[in-house]
Amino acid sequence: MIGRISGVIVYKGDDHVLIDVRGVGYVVYCTDRVLAALGRGGEAATLFTDLLVREDLLQLFGFPSLVEKEWFRLLMSVQGVGAKASLAILSALGSDGVSRAIALGDWNAIKAAKGIGPKTAQRVVNELKDKAPAVMAMGAGMSAGPVAAEPLADDEVIETPVPAPAAPSTPVQMSASAQAEALSALGNLGYAPSEAASAVAQAAGDAPEADTAGLIRAALKLLAPKG
Repeated sequence: MIGRISGVIVYKGDDHVLIDVRGVGYVVYCTDRVLAALGRGGEAATLFTDLLVREDLLQLFGFPSLVEKEWFRLLMSVQGVGAKASLAILSALGSDGVSRAIALGDWNAIKAAKGIGPKTAQRVVNELKDKAPAVMAMGAGMSAGPVAAEPLADDEVIETPVPAPAAPSTPVQMSASAQAEALSALGNLGYAPSEAASAVAQAAGDAPEADTAGLIRAALKLLAPKG
């Protein structure tokens, strides 16, 4: 499985980019957003990738973050949504927009993607809504843009320093970190800081040992319209 590639852009097509990795060219299919954010020919780029294997076809798809890659995989798991439809949804909304639409049950936003009808959009929201908090937790504090990377010379060696052992996290530290990440995720959904903070605080009080995904899930239930 090819999970990440880093090399030099040879050219960009309408729906793909050719990246040279030490003399081997990889055709990587991407959304319009990703292609627009990548550099020009001769510039370096890094993408997280997902390899789609079929009986008569191998296709490599590229993403700027692990969150977008995870959404691609989850969208593909929905009946009637293939690679082309998944890319269309991500191209229209981006990873943050997909998180927002699915977490809030906004199937109209999903329907705005090219080639996505109302029934498919509703199915996407219904099947993935419970999984949105975990994906949003993955994205808390992560960069959303494609990462540029300078290619290594043939004789260049990267020396990775050995980090000092980290002090064990206390439950209070873990809770504070989870609450901060949950607040960030809710802010990305468009909730006001005050209402997001109130919901997260109540969720944390009800379940002090909840992780980030658990806090997001509980806070969303508290913020859902009543009635």
